[in-house]
Amino acid sequence: MNGYPRFIAVGELALLVEFGDRIDNQLNARVLALAAALNGTTGVSEIIPTYRSLTVVFDPLTVTCIELCERVTLLLNQLPATHLARRRWRVPVCYGGEYGEDLPALAQGHGLSPEQVIDIHSSARYRVYMVGFMPGFAYLGGLPELLHTPRRSSPRAMTPASSINIGGQQTAISSVAGPSGWHLIGRTPWRSFDPLRQRPFLFQAGDEVGFMPITPAEFARLSDKCRAADWYPEPEVA
Repeated sequence: MNGYPRFIAVGELALLVEFGDRIDNQLNARVLALAAALNGTTGVSEIIPTYRSLTVVFDPLTVTCIELCERVTLLLNQLPATHLARRRWRVPVCYGGEYGEDLPALAQGHGLSPEQVIDIHSSARYRVYMVGFMPGFAYLGGLPELLHTPRRSSPRAMTPASSINIGGQQTAISSVAGPSGWHLIGRTPWRSFDPLRQRPFLFQAGDEVGFMPITPAEFARLSDKCRAADWYPEPEVA
C-alpha cells in the first residue's frame, strides 16, 4: 500500500507504526507479526497492537527513536509470510430475553426474526483485532453485513459484564460493566476479564472467536462453574 508502513513519533517515549487505514485481516496479521518480532527487544518496554497499527513504547536512555525505526524497518523486511498460530474459542452465549434485551428490536430493524439473527451471529467466525477501551474488552471483526447496525440513538447507562453487543460493523464481548451505545443481544457466562486470575485477560489480539447458543439453564450451570476460582476456559490452538 502506498505510503505504508509509516512511522510517527508519539511524544518522546513511543513510536507508532501504521500499516494502513482500514480494518483488514492481512494488515492486522502484519501488526501482530511485528509485535511478536519486537518482543524482548532491548529498550522496548511495551507493545500495543491495534487494528492497523502498533505503538512501541521505549526507553530513550537505552534506544533512540531513530535506532528503533531502523530496527523496525529491518524486522519488517524479515516478517514471515505465514500466519502466526492462533487460538480458537467457542464462546457459549445465551441470546435474547433478560440477557439480550435489544435482540427483538435489532432483528425487526433488519427485517429478520430473533432466531435468524442468532443463527447468523453464531454461524460466523470472528477475529480479535485488538483488546482495549476497557480491561480485556475484545473488538471482534467479521460481523456479517446483514447484522451491521448503527449504534443506539440513546446509550444505555449500564451494560452488564460479559454482554455480547453489536455496534456498526463490529461485535464485541463486554469485559466489565459500563455504559454503552452498542446493542445488547446476549450474554456469556465466561468472564473475559478477572483481575484475580493468573491470566486476567481471556482473549488476545489474533484470536479466532465463534459463538455457541445455549439455554438459560445452561447459562446458570456454566456461570456456577466459572465462579470457581480454579477454573477458566481454554482455547484450541490452530
